[in-house]
Amino acid sequence: MTQEPGAAAAPAVARAAGAAEDPAAAQAAGAARAEGAAQDPAVAHAAGAAQDPATAQDPATAQDPATAQDPATAQDPATAQDPATLLRVEGLACHFGGVHAVQDASFVVRRGTITGLIGPNGAGKSTVINLISGRTRPARGSVHFDGKQIAGQRPHEVARQGIVRTFQQANVFGGLTVLENLLVGAGPWPGERLTAALGRKRAWSGTERELVERAWEVLGRFGLTGIANSYAAALSGGQRRLVELMRALMARPKLLLLDEPMAGVSPPLAVTIAQRLEELRDTGMTMLMVEHELRLVERLCDPVVVMAQGRVLAEGSMAELRSNPEVIDAYLGGGGG
Repeated sequence: MTQEPGAAAAPAVARAAGAAEDPAAAQAAGAARAEGAAQDPAVAHAAGAAQDPATAQDPATAQDPATAQDPATAQDPATAQDPATLLRVEGLACHFGGVHAVQDASFVVRRGTITGLIGPNGAGKSTVINLISGRTRPARGSVHFDGKQIAGQRPHEVARQGIVRTFQQANVFGGLTVLENLLVGAGPWPGERLTAALGRKRAWSGTERELVERAWEVLGRFGLTGIANSYAAALSGGQRRLVELMRALMARPKLLLLDEPMAGVSPPLAVTIAQRLEELRDTGMTMLMVEHELRLVERLCDPVVVMAQGRVLAEGSMAELRSNPEVIDAYLGGGGG
């Protein structure tokens, strides 16, 4: 039986907050929020590492600390001149041993749009998503989000900036209900801290009610209130995909990164997901979407960025890209990559 919005709010939130979290799902949900959370060594910052004397800067050329600007808060001049740009990627590169997964990738994502990212398998699309979201650290290049440099930040730091992502394989907490999965994705709130939970409930019960009401609103938007109390482990692959998307929305992101959201879902459900993404775009949501289903890309995305062999090959509408010889040879015509 469907649970009413106000019913059993405290147990739902308590279970969601106490659930053991998959590291991949935690970032997608915005749940990797604690400063002390264990981070992947591959993306961890060596902030406290001692400088190698061989690479130490010559005092004669050292920048005056009084005038030095923190790279993490440095403003992007190009974004300042074009406030419509939310994300600017410039010269991004990533190497795995001798494999150049991404080479000097550059593109922008404008506010209120769904920007498509397409290309053959191995083109570097998912790696770009990992670089933006902080899951992988770039070898070089910059990522400016809302005017600030975020390249090299950890996943939870990127999530705090307002970037939330989904994955190629939907990550849900099978031991939690759908409603509880959504509550995991909400931003930090007082009641999730142990000291607060053991203290006076009046200090955080209002926030708890607001989060539960928001989760019910998201469920209603997707027409899934009927499965609110179903355990995620019992859902189909397509339903899990929707739960992951709804959980990401609970964080109220400024930018949503979608890595093949239609993968593994039935054609009717893919159309449903496309409709929901259109509705989100029409409300002002900004998205960067990796997808192979070109009919849906043409329906949802403008502009579309084409990648091949780690590089940005072309950019434009799908109509323009269909007449581009390089794109036809590398991707649309079934060329290699």
